[in-house]
Amino acid sequence: MSTVQGSPLEPKISSGFDAAERGSGGRGESQGRIVFKRFLKNRVSVVALVVYLGIIVFSISAIGLGPIPGWWHYSYSQLNPQLNQGAPTVSASGFGEHPFGQDRIGRDYFALTMRGIQNSVLVMLVIGVFATVLGVIVGAVAGYFRGWVDAVLMRITDVFIVSPALVIGAVVGKTSNGLGAFGLAVLLGLVSWMVIARLVRAEFLTLREREFVEAARVAGASDGRIIFRHILPNAVGVIIVSSTLLIASAILLETAISYLGYGIKSPDSSLGLLIGSNQSAFATRPYLFWWPATFIVLLALCVNFVGDGLRDAFDPQQRRFSIRRTKEVDEVIAGQPLTDVGLPSEKD
Repeated sequence: MSTVQGSPLEPKISSGFDAAERGSGGRGESQGRIVFKRFLKNRVSVVALVVYLGIIVFSISAIGLGPIPGWWHYSYSQLNPQLNQGAPTVSASGFGEHPFGQDRIGRDYFALTMRGIQNSVLVMLVIGVFATVLGVIVGAVAGYFRGWVDAVLMRITDVFIVSPALVIGAVVGKTSNGLGAFGLAVLLGLVSWMVIARLVRAEFLTLREREFVEAARVAGASDGRIIFRHILPNAVGVIIVSSTLLIASAILLETAISYLGYGIKSPDSSLGLLIGSNQSAFATRPYLFWWPATFIVLLALCVNFVGDGLRDAFDPQQRRFSIRRTKEVDEVIAGQPLTDVGLPSEKD
């Protein structure tokens, strides 16, 4: 049975990428390059990524990091005489000595906030990496092998899911007392992998039945090769998007743990610790609360916007909603018989 080219009944298979996104002369481009171009078209996500990276670079350049010196003249652990009762020194003439003010023992709050940004971002990224790696391994093994392996791994996942994240985080924070920001982030990453494991498992359950997997089995490929060389690259979109959303929630988890006193300890600093340490001064010196809170919101929003952009870029069926294009399609349908646009008519 032959199919008439251009017939309304002919199935149309689309890769999800516009013709304008293909290379010159009709040559196809790599998926990574197409995804990158689609991401750049999302201006909100690009701006969010620039702001996120800008905050990180600014915090490192201000107070330095390790052997790297900073341009700010105060350290986050340095005690200074109280100026104007620790109020911010910003005025029309300039920023002054302490533009963000001072805490109750005289430390410069700008330096404390910059150090808090560094530690909070470190916690975000380390949690994202460890939780993603563990979640991908658990989800991939469960989705590929199924059977009793899937049942055991998913029951373990369910145990972690039903446990309140804040309670687990508080226990982990208490256990990691003295390990610093990196140790806390590693332990939190080891108990934050459940959502990614569920998503990767669902993706593997679908992909393992595809033709290219059957062809790899027939060719004699091992299970490990099929998982990591054939199926996993096709699930990278789900993994990256899930990781960005996990990173956004990680800073909120760190903030809550530090607020309760189980996270990073003084004299070190984090954004959550700054809010928790100065909660009693909110009515009299609200600037001690608003500066770290502002950066927490900015970092979380930026990562969420970047995640939305990556989701749109990796989704092969994603289309930008256009009111103009929708109206044009409606006008075409309204001006033609239903059979001319491939839809059944009333007679049918």
